[in-house]
Amino acid sequence: MKNLWIRIICLSFIVMASDLANAQTKNVVSTVSPKEYYVSVDKGKGNLGTKKKPVKDLGDIISLLAPGDIVHIAQGEYLGTNGIGAYSTNVPCTIIGGYSNDFSQRDPWGEYKTIFSGSNRLNETSTEARLKIETHLKYPEYKGEIVVDGIIIDNGDRNLYADEKKLQILRTDNSEQSKHATPNTEGIKITTGKYCNATVKNCIVLNTASLEGAIYTAGNKSSMIKIDNNLIINNTGEGIHATSLWKPADGNNPTMYEITNNTILFTWRYDELAKNYSGNALKMDKEVQLMCLGNIFGFSDVGGINNVKAAKNIILIDNLFMANREYDYRESESKMRVGKIGLESKLVAPESSENLSEVTNLQVDSLWAEIYASRKIIAQAKTENNTTAENSDNNSVRTILNLELKNDEIIETKICLHHMDLEKTIKIGIEKYLGKFGCVKP
Repeated sequence: MKNLWIRIICLSFIVMASDLANAQTKNVVSTVSPKEYYVSVDKGKGNLGTKKKPVKDLGDIISLLAPGDIVHIAQGEYLGTNGIGAYSTNVPCTIIGGYSNDFSQRDPWGEYKTIFSGSNRLNETSTEARLKIETHLKYPEYKGEIVVDGIIIDNGDRNLYADEKKLQILRTDNSEQSKHATPNTEGIKITTGKYCNATVKNCIVLNTASLEGAIYTAGNKSSMIKIDNNLIINNTGEGIHATSLWKPADGNNPTMYEITNNTILFTWRYDELAKNYSGNALKMDKEVQLMCLGNIFGFSDVGGINNVKAAKNIILIDNLFMANREYDYRESESKMRVGKIGLESKLVAPESSENLSEVTNLQVDSLWAEIYASRKIIAQAKTENNTTAENSDNNSVRTILNLELKNDEIIETKICLHHMDLEKTIKIGIEKYLGKFGCVKP
């Protein structure tokens, strides 16, 4: 397998390397050394942003960033300046979380969690993407990289729920309670200019109710986008939406994607009317070249991987599919389970191998899991196109979630993206499943 992987990497990306080398001669590169900023909600004050005198919030220095700058963020919960609940920049930069307050240690999913959350106040808090780095307009040809590393996005407190039980999100304002509708935007959104790369790693995104993706990335000409070792769980829309702003007719210099070692679970339809979109662990544009290795695609309301736009020669190696309701993989109108991909797919590269569907136990909170399993669609053992629902029938779902098996009819209650607790959620991503699938505590 190691030799196969090396061969695939060499064959798939040698053209890209050549293109990037050519591109480097065309781009203006800043000779100014990047500046490093430090942020600590517990220790910060003032506006220096140094290691000894950090600022209190990312919003305090985000307007000061220049291309290539690096922001180090210590442990704690960050609500945004004045509690606005969103960060936005048009500058390609690096944002790293998970530090101790003295910035001497990192443990982003353990002792030193950096949490971007928020609140919900009508006309006061933002409904924009929780972290948006949208650079393609201001820096259309920046030769560099955007990095988001070790950030936890938890939109639970930004959402509007029907009541204190937090079983159902609401998508319209509640003026009586002075609360806005649940934000329908991304947890992390990144867009790049030509030749600019981006990496999202060691992040957790949960409780987002996006129309697009919990993680949404839009690369460009000759971009390399790496999405690695993330836990993406309990979101609407798409878990990862891998897109490109570069759409050449000849297909040259495409956006390249490496999507590796992610655990993507419980991706809901946008709402009950969303029959033909959303509810996929991964969706991609036609114009991208994409490789997936070592991921878990599971518990999607619709499917594991949606390639309805027909991206060619995608590589799928060592991915685990489980309990996806309609399909594990789709291209055009063909919906298939993982065992049929090699036989029926016309767009998956022949090098793809070792993908499987397996019933394994997830460390999901039992109360949350019981509520999830009470949904009517989970009780259905057939998909809408009347194909066998491999590992997605009710008892398989209950087995994976460590719940007692039931034979009686399940009655659906009003459930839509019911709240998932962060501390209980992290346990799901601490170690790989079956020894090689999904994320691991960084």
